[in-house]
This record gives sequence, C-alpha cells and structure tokens, in this order.
Amino acid sequence: MNKSPLILLLATITLLFTGCSGEKKETKTTSSEIISKKEYAISGLDASDLLIKQEQNGFIIDGTREKIVLFDIFATWCPPCRAGAKNLSSLQAKYPDDLVVIGLSIEEEIEKQKLQDFAKEYEASYFIAHSPQTKNLVYDVVKSLKVGPKYPIPLMALYKDGKLINYYSGATQEEFIESDIKNALDEK
Repeated sequence: MNKSPLILLLATITLLFTGCSGEKKETKTTSSEIISKKEYAISGLDASDLLIKQEQNGFIIDGTREKIVLFDIFATWCPPCRAGAKNLSSLQAKYPDDLVVIGLSIEEEIEKQKLQDFAKEYEASYFIAHSPQTKNLVYDVVKSLKVGPKYPIPLMALYKDGKLINYYSGATQEEFIESDIKNALDEK
C-alpha cells in the first residue's frame, strides 16, 4: 500500500491547524518610529492612518473606544494566513460600525506592492498596515498575549474598550471569532 498520499494529507492538515511558525526578531526602535511607548501611528495600504494606543490590558484605536479591534498577525507566504483573509473580510463587512480588523505582517521591510497583491489575491478588504511601526506593534501585541517569541501565525487578538477578549492562534474558523464579537457587542 502506498502511504505517500496519506502522509501528504496528514502534513497538510497539521499545517492548517497549527499555523505557520513566526519568530519575532529583536529590533531596535528609534524615537521617530514611536510617538511614545504606548502609541503607534500606523499607515494602511489605502494611505489612511490609525493611532493605536496600548493600555494596561490591551489596545484601542484612538477616538474609537467603543469599537472592537481585531489584530491579525500574519505573513503573505503563510497558507493559513491566506485562507483566513477572506474570513476576516467577511467579519469586517458584517460589522462595519463595530469592528476594525487590522492586518499586521511579520515580514520586515515588506514592499507595499507585495501587501497589495496579497490583499487582492486573498480578498483581504480590511486595514492592512504598511508602516515602520508595524514591527513594534506586533512585538507588543505578542508580548501582551504572553505566547512567547516563537508564536504561531496567524495569531489574532480581539480587544474591546482596551481589554483583551480572546486570542486565536493558527487557523481559526470565522464562526468562533464571530461568536466572541457578538458576545462583546451584547455587553454594551
């Protein structure tokens, strides 16, 4: 009996459910990259800007405390990240007034065109950061989640009112994230 198809199937399933391994390298930060230790001004692919503030228990977008923030820490080469982009777009479309999905690539010095190609090919119609501060924000989100330096990707973190609601590592079904969003909205 040929075991090659079975081994290939098991390897694919394992990758899908465990995610890709993303290792954060230590980076040096200059004063021009961070407004303060707790604020990050990030630019999106569409030239819009967000000011994200880190609070004691999490993160908020300046001026939008009531909105739920979902950080998607990903890489353009990661199969589960690619598969999840359409789901995140779906959630953004379902909750346009209550949710802000923010894509944060772990790829250092990634070209804007590569991120645009990713967004187009995988239907990622949400805010994708393209900014020097992205690496610092990723580092602080990961650090606050206490998942260690060798965290899996995609890694998503859901916040409301500056407080962590839940985080998800590896491939995560849209329904699980949506359930947490609905619960957070019911707490208004």
